[in-house]
Amino acid sequence: MSRILVVDDSPTEVHVLKTLLERHGHEVLTATSGEEGLAQARSGQPDVILMDVVMPGLNGFQATRQLAQDEATAAIPVIVVTTKDQETDRVWALRQGARDYIVKPVSEPDLLARLGDVLGR
Repeated sequence: MSRILVVDDSPTEVHVLKTLLERHGHEVLTATSGEEGLAQARSGQPDVILMDVVMPGLNGFQATRQLAQDEATAAIPVIVVTTKDQETDRVWALRQGARDYIVKPVSEPDLLARLGDVLGR
């Protein structure tokens, strides 16, 4: 299926998303910080990135902006997956270059549908 990069500093959240995605046949790469996510995106060239917002160091908004501005990663769609549920956060994420925005906890059918949308399936 697809190669998906999960960027989240919560080991529990990474485990939940990785398990769900692998159950549906996806290859999953993981990163626990924005900086690590940028490096993984450049080296692993995933089909899509699931990006948390609240992380130490480079946050998800900053990482998404850098991905969108880098020629090597600009074509990789980013879906922000976060607990931040304010409309201003959603708008800001989209302005940074995210293709979609999902509020945690993530429902399996919703996540799979949105992945299908950004991957053109």
